[in-house]
Amino acid sequence: MNTYWMTFYLLRSYEKLGELNSQFNLVWLSTCGLSEIWGLKFPNPVGLSAGFDKNAEVIGPAFKLGFGFVEAGTVTPKPQHGNDKPRIFRCPEQEAVINRMGFPNGGMNMFKTNLSKFLGSRQRPAGVIGVNIGMNKSQSEPAKDYSVLIKMLGPMADYLTVNISSPNTPGLRDLQKREPLLELLAAVKAERAKSCGDHPPPILLKLAPDLDKAQQEELASAVMEAKIDGLILTNTTLDRPANLPEKFAKRQGGLSGKPVGDKSTAIIRSFYELTDGKMPIIGVGGISSGADAYEKIKAGASLVQLYSGLIFKGPGVVNSINNDLLALLKRDGFTHISQAIGIDSTVERRSASNG
Repeated sequence: MNTYWMTFYLLRSYEKLGELNSQFNLVWLSTCGLSEIWGLKFPNPVGLSAGFDKNAEVIGPAFKLGFGFVEAGTVTPKPQHGNDKPRIFRCPEQEAVINRMGFPNGGMNMFKTNLSKFLGSRQRPAGVIGVNIGMNKSQSEPAKDYSVLIKMLGPMADYLTVNISSPNTPGLRDLQKREPLLELLAAVKAERAKSCGDHPPPILLKLAPDLDKAQQEELASAVMEAKIDGLILTNTTLDRPANLPEKFAKRQGGLSGKPVGDKSTAIIRSFYELTDGKMPIIGVGGISSGADAYEKIKAGASLVQLYSGLIFKGPGVVNSINNDLLALLKRDGFTHISQAIGIDSTVERRSASNG
């Protein structure tokens, strides 16, 4: 059994045994003045990235590990098995993972059943729930899949993530171009307006780290024009740093973990600057310590997510990151976490010079 499934089944087993509450405590960063984002109250800025809980089966146990928010999915309208196995490869010495999963999940009906069960539970833990949506491999008209998912799951989500950046679904990253993206986002927003009532969930877009400067500028302009609510930066990379073992580096799929950390941070800083700090960003990629999370925040992220870090560091990493963030904010003289967002960017340097 690989590390993912071992962690997943342990979470589900511990939940049934009621043992998580005695081992982990939610760390609240309210003492640092964590502001509401998109009108949502985040107990702390550390979330579980999409990909871990594909079918919304262990949202409760994940919250009990100390996450301030959990993003379930990626879910597609129809069930699909994903790509052929083996499709996950680990490199413990580099704290790296390569996956070519291909959105394996039980489909939106199973997802809705599981999410409904959690939302209806009497002892629901505190925290924000994101739903990450994607298209089926067989779909030739992406907007149809994203729209049907919003119709069914949008009213249940605190926020929605439109995933167009996995490298493991053919054609998906083609949506990371101005005209196809604007067309997709228009359809997504129209469906949200029709299906999600008076309190529609914010729409976030998840992008790849493998974007050159011209692509970044084009996409930043497009998302500002489309007036979506935020970005998740970044997904896995197709790059292979030179220090990876040769056999591991030859595996096909997206690379995550420590080796993608600097690249992700650079993309976060770039989009923060290109959007003039006006679009909230969730930073993800290579986070396994408070220092890693702080770098993302200083580059422009309002919140952070992890997945690979949980695999290599274990469940205690969540509260460790939060406690380290508290110490780092105090060290640098910040009384409010928002004071640290983007301080390493040119946006903040311009603000300081103008002040």
